[in-house]
Amino acid sequence: MKQLNVGLIGGGFMGKAHSLAYAAMPMFFWPAPAIPVRHTIAEASEELAAEAALRFGFQRSTSDWRSVVEDPAIDVVDIATPNHLHAEIAIAAAQAGKHIISEKPLARTGAEAKDMYDAVVAAGVVNMVAFNYRRTPAVALAKKFIDEGAIGRILSFRGTYLQDWSASPDSPLSWRFQKAIAGSGALGDIATHVIDIARYLVGEFDSVNAMMSTWIPERPLQTSGADALGTVRGGDGPRGAVDVDDQVMTMIRFAGGAIGSIEATRNGYGRNNFITFEVHGTEGSIVFNYERRDELQVCFASDGDDRRGFRTIYTGPAHPYGKDLWPIPALGIGYGETKIIEAHDFFTAIAEGTSVSPNFGDGYQTALIDDAIVESAETDAWVDVPGID
Repeated sequence: MKQLNVGLIGGGFMGKAHSLAYAAMPMFFWPAPAIPVRHTIAEASEELAAEAALRFGFQRSTSDWRSVVEDPAIDVVDIATPNHLHAEIAIAAAQAGKHIISEKPLARTGAEAKDMYDAVVAAGVVNMVAFNYRRTPAVALAKKFIDEGAIGRILSFRGTYLQDWSASPDSPLSWRFQKAIAGSGALGDIATHVIDIARYLVGEFDSVNAMMSTWIPERPLQTSGADALGTVRGGDGPRGAVDVDDQVMTMIRFAGGAIGSIEATRNGYGRNNFITFEVHGTEGSIVFNYERRDELQVCFASDGDDRRGFRTIYTGPAHPYGKDLWPIPALGIGYGETKIIEAHDFFTAIAEGTSVSPNFGDGYQTALIDDAIVESAETDAWVDVPGID
């Protein structure tokens, strides 16, 4: 069985999630398409890199990401850094002939995403964007039902991603609140996940009409480099300006004729990781709530009048990815499992010489949607969404 050496750039929250997936993927999917070898991890300093290597099980560490990209022993470059570094690393990795997986959003703008997309196309390397929520088994089951025509022609999509980790004005000014690093706020950070799900289930966006708001204009300066995602509070010291959105809402016209809406906020007290969607079709409806991720609610028009209503399907061995996860329905699918599935599909594409989705093309298209949403919010008008070049 082939072994593929992974160079991971970034040892924070997402670095932990990806490292877990590489360790666990062959435990779930056996025989594995290939064995991920945790070869080298790069961090901002030698000390942080050495600590991350020990914690996440990597053989080597470095403070120079370029040495990872240039190492002939590395087969896969994994980008788990803040957004402003994605393009430079990905383009260099593609030119070095490495397969690439990048955290979302792929880039800060459509123009930046195009450069990354062009680089991987020119290099012919396998590439993936880590929109892992579409690999939640219940979401994949929704896709199966839609593709089978179980709910007929899709009429509408309603999606949310609501969190509260930054609702407090004392949450520190992490890089996620700085446009130069993040590109955008709630839009790029979390709404892109729902945009990806909407494209996955319904299809391409034709146009958008959006509003964006910044509720907390300044925050305490962060005293450490770690992104604590609201688990710490700032003091009475100096504050810095927030120049990204805290909340975004957009209406959607889909190319296939359906209509929809997406709302995302990081200021919704009481909401933890509230990713939801509701899809209505001519023959039924599907509802999903990530905080109850083992469940998919369905209602079919073909049900008799005396029994019509939502019923709950508990995902398990009979459903997408189920035979490789846990043997009993609703035994428990977590965030880690979505990353394990993601790693499996990525390494399958490498081993078989095929493509995988969502790839950099999907990430580029999502970035163009983001650009259109920003333009719409600034102009208070409907904005057409272009397709990728």
